[in-house]
Amino acid sequence: MWSKVREYIKKHKLLKANDLYIVALSGGADSVALLLLLKEAGFNVHAAHCNFCLRGAESDRDEAFCVSLCQQLGVELHRAHFDTGVYADLHHVSIEMAARELRYRWFEQLRTDLGASGICVAHHRDDSVETVLLNLIRGTGLRGLTGIQPRNGHILRPLLCVSRKEIENFLAVRGQKYVTDSTNLKTDVQRNRVRLQVLPLLSEINPAVAEHIQCMAENLAEAQSVLDVVVNEFDKNNILEINDLEKYHSSEYIVFEWLKKYGFNGSQVRHILDAECGGIVHSEQGYDVLKDRNRLVVEHTMKPIVSKRIPEEGTYLMDENRRFKVRKCAAYVSKSAHIATLDAQKVLFPLTVRGVEEGDWMIPYGMKGRKLLSDLMTDRKMTVFEKRRQLVVVDAQGVVLWAVGLRVADAVAVAEDTREVLELSFTG
Repeated sequence: MWSKVREYIKKHKLLKANDLYIVALSGGADSVALLLLLKEAGFNVHAAHCNFCLRGAESDRDEAFCVSLCQQLGVELHRAHFDTGVYADLHHVSIEMAARELRYRWFEQLRTDLGASGICVAHHRDDSVETVLLNLIRGTGLRGLTGIQPRNGHILRPLLCVSRKEIENFLAVRGQKYVTDSTNLKTDVQRNRVRLQVLPLLSEINPAVAEHIQCMAENLAEAQSVLDVVVNEFDKNNILEINDLEKYHSSEYIVFEWLKKYGFNGSQVRHILDAECGGIVHSEQGYDVLKDRNRLVVEHTMKPIVSKRIPEEGTYLMDENRRFKVRKCAAYVSKSAHIATLDAQKVLFPLTVRGVEEGDWMIPYGMKGRKLLSDLMTDRKMTVFEKRRQLVVVDAQGVVLWAVGLRVADAVAVAEDTREVLELSFTG
C-alpha cells in the first residue's frame, strides 16, 4: 500500500521530506494507518486528537488508545477536549458541523503554533466516492462530482488513492489494533446509509464501482481545472460582459462560477440570465446582481438612503464614506461634477440631501422645461444600481437644486449678476 500512497503523494506534491506535518488521529483504522505509513516512511510527524465529549466512555477510550499508540511509536501527541453540544447550541449548528468547525479551527491553530507545513487527514477513496454519490443525490454541478480533493489549503489527504478495505488489510497484516466509532455503524445519517446500503448494492452490479467512480471524479477534477482557468479570465471585477461568453456556446456555467462566491445559486443564475434588462436578483450573502443590457453587475445590497438636513453652512456626514461641505464664497462657476455653485441669494435654507423619489423633476441649467430625474438618468444610460444611489439636494420648499454629479437647477445657477455663491461639494 505504501507504494501507491508514495506515488500519490509525489503526483500531487503533498509532502516534503524535511517538513513537519500534523496527523489528525482519531484512533480509527484510517488515521492509524496514515500515522504508521508516514512515520515508517521517515516523515517528521506529530499527532493531534480531538475528544468531542459526545460518546461518554467510548470517547475516553479512543483518547486513551491514541495516547498509548503514540507512546509506542514515539510520536508527540497533542490533545484537545471540546464541549461540542454547547458549541452547537450557541452557534445554532448541527453537532456534525460543530465538531467539524472545532476540529479544523484547532488543527490550524496548532499548525501555526508548531510551524508545521500541513495537516494530514485520513480520508480515503471510499470517502471520496461517498461524497460524489451524496452530492449527486442532493443535486450538484460539475464541482460536486469531483469528490474530495487531495489538497485544500493546508489540509492534505495522502490516502485518497486507497480503499477502506486496503487500509484494513494493511493493519491486519501488521497486527495493528484500532478503535471503531459505534456511530459509524448506524444508518440514520445520510453518509452512513450510502456507505452501508447504497455502495454495497452498487458493488453487486459492478464490484469495481468505487474505483470507477473515483476515476471519473479525478477526470472531472481535471476538467474543472481547465474550466477554472476560463472562469478566472472573467473574474477580475464585479462586471461580466455576456457577449464575451458567446465563443464558449454556453454562458450559464461560467456565470454560475462567477456568481457563486457572492452567494447566488443555480436557479438564481438561470433567472438573471432570462431576465429583462434591469432585472435584479438578491443573494443571502447580501449581494445584488443586475442585468444591464448585455452585462451583469454585482454590488452589495444597498442600505436605504437616510436623508440629511443641512440647516446652514458646514460639513455634514451622510455616512462613514460620504459627506457634504457647504460654504459661501466669491462668485465662480464650478467645472467639477462633484462641486455645485449656486447663487447664494436664490437658495432657501434648510437644504435636504436625499435619494431620488418617484416623480422628482427639475429644470436643468440651460433648459426651459421640466425634466423628470428618471428620464435624466436614463438619458445618461445609468444602471439601476447607479439610479438607486443617485442623490439630490432640495431646498426648504422641496425644489430640486442639484442632482448630485449631474445637473444644477436653472433657477439657482450662477448668473452675470451673482455676487456670492453657495458652494456644495460632495465626497464619497
